[in-house]
Amino acid sequence: MAQLVLTDATISVNSVALATRANSVSINYEIEAVESTAFGDSGRKYVGGLQNLTCDIEFQQDFAASQVEATIFPLVGTSTTIVVKPTSAAVGATNPSYTLTGTFLAAHTPVNGSIGELATTSLSFSGGVLTKAVA
Repeated sequence: MAQLVLTDATISVNSVALATRANSVSINYEIEAVESTAFGDSGRKYVGGLQNLTCDIEFQQDFAASQVEATIFPLVGTSTTIVVKPTSAAVGATNPSYTLTGTFLAAHTPVNGSIGELATTSLSFSGGVLTKAVA
């Protein structure tokens, strides 16, 4: 299997392509462990429970129409859809598409940076359902 250096990822938030303003993306996919141990068992047993998702994205701030701030600001306190692919190539087995549906954005820092630094905003989306497409 080939290694991949992320240089061409695609990121869509609320159907708006924002990858050209992002420099970091991370999807954490977890299924909660629900204990199902019963009397007579000699060790703990677990079954899969609910998905527990987070998606962290760092954007270079842009206040222009249809860019980062115009897209993100109205999403605070609501759920949205995010689509991430490792590269801009077509979806396939070596370039899966990950869709987070109903993921919640609790907070946004519209202005962040120091003198002489690039203005950024770091977002953390949580919850929802993750699906993976390979075709």
